[in-house]
Parts: sequence; C-alpha cells; structure tokens
Amino acid sequence: MSAARAAIFGCTGPVLEADERAFLREADPWGFILFARNLETPEQIRALTSELRATVGRNAPILIDQEGGRVARLLPPHWTGWEDALPFVARFSPEAGAEAMRLRYHVIGTELRALGIDVNCAPMADIAQPDTHPVVRTRCYGTDAGTVAQMARAVTEGLALGGVLPILKHIPGHGRTDLDSHADLPVVHADAVTLNAEDFAPFRDLADLPMAMTAHVVYPAHDAENCATWSPKMISLIRETIGFDGLLMSDDISMHALTGTMDVRVSKALDAGCDIILHCNGERDEMAAIAAVAPRLEGDALRRAEAALAARTEVQPIDVPATLARIEDLKEAAHAR
Repeated sequence: MSAARAAIFGCTGPVLEADERAFLREADPWGFILFARNLETPEQIRALTSELRATVGRNAPILIDQEGGRVARLLPPHWTGWEDALPFVARFSPEAGAEAMRLRYHVIGTELRALGIDVNCAPMADIAQPDTHPVVRTRCYGTDAGTVAQMARAVTEGLALGGVLPILKHIPGHGRTDLDSHADLPVVHADAVTLNAEDFAPFRDLADLPMAMTAHVVYPAHDAENCATWSPKMISLIRETIGFDGLLMSDDISMHALTGTMDVRVSKALDAGCDIILHCNGERDEMAAIAAVAPRLEGDALRRAEAALAARTEVQPIDVPATLARIEDLKEAAHAR
C-alpha cells in the first residue's frame, strides 16, 4: 500500500457529494481540515469525519482551527465558548494562567475528539507586539517569549489530555507583523539577533512538538526574496537553528500572501523543504492542481508524518462544568490579589 499524498484538503459542505468523495479517494490526501461551512451538529460532524476517513480507507488525521475566541469553528450552544487568548491569559498570574490554559484546552480537545477530530491548529507561539495585526494579536498568549512558551506548552498538555494532537504555529514567528497574511504578504524588518533572541525563542522551546505550520512572512534578515513557506534558508533555520524535526506543513497555500498558480505555489513550498501542503477552501480545481504535483509522502517527510500520528493519545476524562468552575476560581483568586 502506497503512502498518502503530501496534502491536507478541505471539503465543500456538511456532507460529501458523490463526485467529491470520488475525488478525495483518488487524491488520497494525508489528512483533512474542517471549517464552519462543514459543521452543523455533533451527529452530522461525527458522520462527516467518519466518511472522510472512509474515502481514504484509513484513520487519517482530521484538523480544525479551534483556538477559542476570534478563531473558533465550533460555537455555543453545542460547544464551549471562550474569549481570545491574550485577554484570557492576562486575567491570571503566570502559574494560574498556565493551569487555566491547560484546562481550557483539555475541554477543547475533549469536545473535538467526541466529533472524530484529532488535530487542532494550536498552540500559537507568536509574540504579541504593540503593532501586531488585530487578526493575530489577541490570539497570542503574551507579549514576551517566556510567557508565550509557558502558555503554549500548557496548551499542548491540555490538548493531549483531550486526545488531540497540536500543530505549532506560525513558525518561525508571525507576531511582529502589521499585515494579515490572508490578504497581504507581511514583511518583518527586525534584525537577525532580535529575531533569534525574541521571535524564534518560543519555537525553540517547543521544537519537540510533532507538527508545525509555516508563516507566510518574509524575514529580510535571512531571506529578502521569499516568505518562510517558500524559503530554503528559512526552512533550514527552522530545522537547524530552531531545532524542529517534526512534520512541517505550509500555512494555507490558497492565502493571498502567496501569488502564482496553485501548482507553482505547491512546488515552491515543497522545494523549500515543507513536508506537506495545507489547502483549506475546498475548491476542487485548486485541489486537483495540488494533487497533480504533490507527491506521495516518502523519506524524512513520511518518517515525520508517521511519528506525528504515533503521538496520538487517548482522551483523559474530564468534568466540563467542574473544569469551567475551576477556571473561574482561578480568575477570582487572581483578582483578589
């Protein structure tokens, strides 16, 4: 049996159409990613995740962006609502903040696994700066490397308790950007010493995580021509300086930070050293173009993909109301000081 294709694909709606099912079976992506357009009720989502795995005939990873707050694909009343991470963390002391984040993501992970979703696009190890774009800033965990690393580690621990794998993002750092890479190509003008001491530091502390997602960001101190996703220099830095040896996926290859046809975008990311291509919008023509050029996983990319899936854990039971009450107690204790 050949290895899966080096791609992660979305789908168009809450139910797979017959032609979509046939396409995904033939394309055989390594995994899938879900968005609000795919999500209605717990029963419907469980059916969809089962059907997606059935199309490829294996226990393929199914991803989602469920940070809580601004980026949350699953909302009340079926699922727990959360505020953005930056104001949430600010309500606690550092120690209590880490506990609160661990509890928060234990709840999130538990809710995801109950739906058949076993990978979350978190933690974010980007550091909030005064001029960080609003799309990124309030999702960050702090304004200094130490706090961000501590909170991000707690996020990964909470997800593991919920039986969900983490994806570290946006490596090597999206915090020092005043543009939204969904719409534009950000450029970070900090010098190499500053980047290494600050922006890259949380990613070094989390380099043992199984998966990471690149930043569509240009760092002229290292490569003035290419964003990290397309830069052999930056991918080498991620591997050697930061020390990350997990599965490295591109951020969404369809984002407007990137230009050119889909096959060119994919080839540049793979040639730079990305292991796998993430494509989110479910557009069939774009996915077909990716499937035509993205290879089957092999070599180091296959090794990393297998290691990531081997890190999947079982759900540790949690009393959600009691956990939410514990978080409120931590808030009150911090406020009383």
